[in-house]
Amino acid sequence: QVQLVESGGGLVQPGGSLRLSCTASKSISSIFVMGWYRQAPGEQREMVARMFSDGSTNYADSVKGRFTISRDNAKNTVYLQMNSLKPEDTAVYFCYATVDNWGQGIQVTVSS
Repeated sequence: QVQLVESGGGLVQPGGSLRLSCTASKSISSIFVMGWYRQAPGEQREMVARMFSDGSTNYADSVKGRFTISRDNAKNTVYLQMNSLKPEDTAVYFCYATVDNWGQGIQVTVSS
């Protein structure tokens, strides 16, 4: 088991940027997958971005070219850089690590 703590959410205007951080309670270098999911009100939780231990990544089509996932193994932290934010990006964002470890979630609101 690993505990995950997200930070960096908040309110931003459309077109703005935010960087989410997810800090793990132990080394992440051997964790197979770490990623970000999101859930908007009344919607299913969906994968946003994930990174495998070999450094490969994949993204939801809706965020490709705007969001970037990265990891700093020395800090046990995974990041999600979100640029060109849109109102439809508004959701609670959850950090995830295999197997079945979730953070508590953090609110991201994109609104003018």
